[in-house]
Amino acid sequence: MAGTLAACGSSDGGQGSGDSKTVTLVSHNSWAASKGVIAAFEKQSGYKVNVLEDGDAGQAVNKAILTKDNPQGDVFFGVDNTLLSRALDNGLFQPYEAKGSDRIAPEYRADQDKHRVTPVDTGDICVNYDKKYFADHKLDPPRSFDDLVKPQYKNLLVTENASTSSPGLGFLLGTAAKYGDDGWQDYWKKLKANGVKVVDGWEQAYNEEFSGSAGGKKAKGDRPLVVSYASSPPVEVVYTDPKPSTAPTGVAQGTCFRQVEYAGLLSNAKNTKGGKAFLDFLVSERFQEDMPLNMYVYPVREGAQVPPEFVKYGPQAKDPETMDPAKIADRRDQWVKSWTSLVLK
Repeated sequence: MAGTLAACGSSDGGQGSGDSKTVTLVSHNSWAASKGVIAAFEKQSGYKVNVLEDGDAGQAVNKAILTKDNPQGDVFFGVDNTLLSRALDNGLFQPYEAKGSDRIAPEYRADQDKHRVTPVDTGDICVNYDKKYFADHKLDPPRSFDDLVKPQYKNLLVTENASTSSPGLGFLLGTAAKYGDDGWQDYWKKLKANGVKVVDGWEQAYNEEFSGSAGGKKAKGDRPLVVSYASSPPVEVVYTDPKPSTAPTGVAQGTCFRQVEYAGLLSNAKNTKGGKAFLDFLVSERFQEDMPLNMYVYPVREGAQVPPEFVKYGPQAKDPETMDPAKIADRRDQWVKSWTSLVLK
């Protein structure tokens, strides 16, 4: 999601020992947390937090798997339900049931027999649209997957590469859930014929290509449709001064796929004790309530409060596409391979 790293301790050089006073978090580049919340964890636990950001979620997971025998850190955050089986099948995590896990809503829990991952947040991958563009062109924005292949939306959509990007993969899975094993490829043929643009990751798509975001405006982005999140519109309100009365971007509610992100203790972590303490922290009420306006995601902890502007401008999708994780595990790699040959070649 959107946001920049707000708090990051420095490594103290003791990372190689089991009693290290540094706990290192490896994540994708959308990790963010309030300085005060990280500082409170550091004071309470006695550990300094060091954060290593490693590109988009897909890239970060792949690198973590490649380095699992000598990991870069202790905890990995940012593997979602689209990539979870890849991480688990490759032995990326060791079991640990975080304190407070019983407060996580049941629909977000996974791997309940082994507890190798802890749910941290949820969000919906959806097409966002630039309201001004559609008003200026007297055109209704798209509302559904079906709409995106219509001639009036030709050359307007930018999405992320499904093989390197978590939202890109989520969007692909959303189309597979919508049109089925037999229909999603025909849908993408139509989308390709209608001028969809594919870039490597979310940062490029949203902050460079998309005309509706603050970053996209600066970069003179010319695509008024982008695959992002249902919670992206609040970003465009919170970081604008003065704040607009309505968000400049909207969400095509019929294009959403439900995402859940997890964290886990890396299998060969040097500081397992610190890693466990950090996982406990990630599901604590304080972190869960701090998260929405930092990473623009919803908490998974039952009873965690969500900021009013988040509810107003970034409500969760009412009827998102979903898919059984077992089906994702079974079909994902073949779907991505087919998608790559169909769309990128």
